[in-house]
Amino acid sequence: MFQLEEELKKLPDQPGVYLMHDEKDTIIYIGKAVSLTKRVHQYFQASHNEGLKKAQMVKQIARFEYIVTDSELEALVLECNLIKEHRPKYNTLLRDDKTYPYIKVTLGEEFPRVLFARRVKKDKAKYFGPYTSGGAVKDTIDLLNKLYGLRTCSRALPRDTGKGRPCLNYHIKQCKAPCQGYISKADYAACVEQAVRFLNGDYTAIMQELEEKMAAASAELAFEKAMEYRDLLNSVRQIAQKQKITDANDEDQDVIGLAKDGEDAVVQVFFIRGGKLIGREHFYMKIAAEDTGMQILTVFVKQFYAGTPFIPKRIMLPYLIEDKDVIEEWLCGRRGQRAYICVPRKGKKEKLVELAAKNAKLALAQDREKLKREEGRTIGAMKEIAGLLGLSGLVRVEAFDISNISGFEPVGSMVVYEKGKPCRSDYRKFGLKSVLGPDDYASMYEVLTRRFSHGRRERIELKEKGIEESYGSFTKFPDLIMMDGGKGQVNVALRVLEELGLDIPVCGMVKDDNHRTRGLYYHNEEIPIAKDSEGFKLITRIQDEAHRFAIEYHRSLRSKGQVHSVLDDIPGIGPSRRKALMVRYASLDAIRGASVEELAETPSMNEKAARAVYLHFHPVDDGEEV
Repeated sequence: MFQLEEELKKLPDQPGVYLMHDEKDTIIYIGKAVSLTKRVHQYFQASHNEGLKKAQMVKQIARFEYIVTDSELEALVLECNLIKEHRPKYNTLLRDDKTYPYIKVTLGEEFPRVLFARRVKKDKAKYFGPYTSGGAVKDTIDLLNKLYGLRTCSRALPRDTGKGRPCLNYHIKQCKAPCQGYISKADYAACVEQAVRFLNGDYTAIMQELEEKMAAASAELAFEKAMEYRDLLNSVRQIAQKQKITDANDEDQDVIGLAKDGEDAVVQVFFIRGGKLIGREHFYMKIAAEDTGMQILTVFVKQFYAGTPFIPKRIMLPYLIEDKDVIEEWLCGRRGQRAYICVPRKGKKEKLVELAAKNAKLALAQDREKLKREEGRTIGAMKEIAGLLGLSGLVRVEAFDISNISGFEPVGSMVVYEKGKPCRSDYRKFGLKSVLGPDDYASMYEVLTRRFSHGRRERIELKEKGIEESYGSFTKFPDLIMMDGGKGQVNVALRVLEELGLDIPVCGMVKDDNHRTRGLYYHNEEIPIAKDSEGFKLITRIQDEAHRFAIEYHRSLRSKGQVHSVLDDIPGIGPSRRKALMVRYASLDAIRGASVEELAETPSMNEKAARAVYLHFHPVDDGEEV
């Protein structure tokens, strides 16, 4: 048993990381400290105030653990890694977790290539970036290969030189075919050097060269060639025009701006490489209303630069951050050379930070509208459905559907929506065991019985162990069951719930003659819903999802050769006889009702096979004759 007062006494006066757990042993907060004993004690002092969010977190702490480190720097690195791994509820977290694209020039190869890369590795290649648009990176790589005739193949050169024929790129004059020895190593290296100059932002020589080639082609009346050079020239100009911000120092810098409003914040990052703005990105963060700009940016810098492989020389911020010296030391270690964090107060650098903040403010406004629309589609739609049915606290909905082919091998599906969004980890599939023939009511009865019997049994077992609550897909019961159908399907569900002693509201999703959703069936009456309402759209999505999930399950079984008729289990009944029986009889019930003589009249069948089928459906006691 964890004794808080006793464990607090054991905390060492050393740097390290502490992890707070709730009653379910879930990590809800991770922090670092110069002194573990001083920092952790603060949380449990009545006079200490870190805001409402931290106060709520402290109320949920059931136990804590800690990891001692040799220095505050080690604690910082460990904190970043653990937060990224566990994503605790009460830590301020980035919504985005992206890997940014780079352009990689494989200078370690004798005939280098220009490639798309997601990670910077410690190899002999040269990396350019990061960029914010994967599409722009691919366009740039395609342009470079066209401009300089660089190879795109993965052949090991010069070992494989002359083996095989040149590829299509050579024939359309987009590769100089080093694989065939058609260009010397020195000439190819010159082309690669020009590509590297291009990536470093030296566009002048390239544009001049393309203008000369275009003019020469026009003079020779080679207008198609001239148009090709013109298009390439326009591509280079577009790339050059995007470099709106230049810096005489040619430094790699990240410029960071912040905008916050209530519990929402957006951090905008401008990526400046070689003195030129190569892209920007914004990050949405959920914060506590009382968090300061300093606190928000401290969290952002640690989490963001723990996850990106590229560390610029300079990071410019609108506010000083906590632990600046320690974070700088950590960044220097990751970069392999000096890195600086600064707050510019005047001149061009201050204007850049202000510009980033302005963009962050715009992004926050746009995100807020987007979030409001999303909330209307999800939580708002659930509230609308709850209002129609007279329910309160509608959070979790489970919908069920049946899929079969002429009654053979029916399968069931359960899809789950929480707060208006699909909870796919809780979806479940059911292979029907007791139903023969196209009986949707019997199939649904089996599915619901299995689902809620399983859940009730697990709940009882957990309660016997002293566990009051669980979040498994079966032990967590829905606030509403939605059936794919009307009165009949609803009555099946109500019957199952009554037999199991459960009280859960059930409604049916009713369709019109054109198989389109038209309303809900609840308490023996049909409730119409406005077709332009968010509630109606959500019901349609749930119904379609349940149907899709069941169909896909059935299809996947068929594709694996797993779906088969019960006829396959009868000795002497192979594919041709099974097909003949299915053609003559509409369902398994019809086959079950046929006599031996009638079965024997089926094409491909004989009396022995007919008797085997009959006995399969009508087992007899020893000594009884058929």
